[in-house]
Amino acid sequence: MDPIKTALDNGWTSLSEYTSKQVLGAWDIPVTREVQVQTAGEAAAAAEEIGYPVALKPCARDLMHKSELGCIELGLSGPAAVGQAFGRIREKIKSPLEGILVQEMMAGSRELVAGLSRDPQFGACVMLGFGGVMTEVIADTVFRAAPFDAVEALDMIRDLKCRAMLDAFRGQAPANLDTICRILTSLGRLGLERPEITEIDINPLIISPDGAVTAVDALIILDGGPRR
Repeated sequence: MDPIKTALDNGWTSLSEYTSKQVLGAWDIPVTREVQVQTAGEAAAAAEEIGYPVALKPCARDLMHKSELGCIELGLSGPAAVGQAFGRIREKIKSPLEGILVQEMMAGSRELVAGLSRDPQFGACVMLGFGGVMTEVIADTVFRAAPFDAVEALDMIRDLKCRAMLDAFRGQAPANLDTICRILTSLGRLGLERPEITEIDINPLIISPDGAVTAVDALIILDGGPRR
């Protein structure tokens, strides 16, 4: 089943975080382990399967600003905490949900943002920058028009003003640059091969202490959808 075609056939203009990451994972972009659930019991079972600690998030294709709503529950370390967090999310979010995500907690203080946009002149363009909640404050981003190869992706990384944080940092391993390059080239290919996608936002890409790079949150906007 093609989630993009399904969305367009139903007149939807965006994909939920869960579905967005399924698309990205199919394009060789590393994403968090997670399960979408409907009940507190399912949430506890999923947390046991994933392994504690976990995070819980509401999930719906029109829910684009979860952190601003104060509805993301982090660092949950047992079934009771998961059940209580599930109840709090259901209490806060009155609009219909596709489910609640039970997601592995990713350790790491270094964050990047990556994405795809469409420029009237250059077409599909890939972005890489400093990520997390300070993305808009610390305006450190670079762009490349697709297609491009791993060599040019590495040039994008080197063009970042914050690139030193990708080296060995306070006892943490260097970021896996091969993974970052793969993410960037995959976004470029995705933009070229799926013109229905107008925008992709991956924020954050967390760099783990061992150097692994993982997409923790993501949104895909389809043709005619609202811009984030």
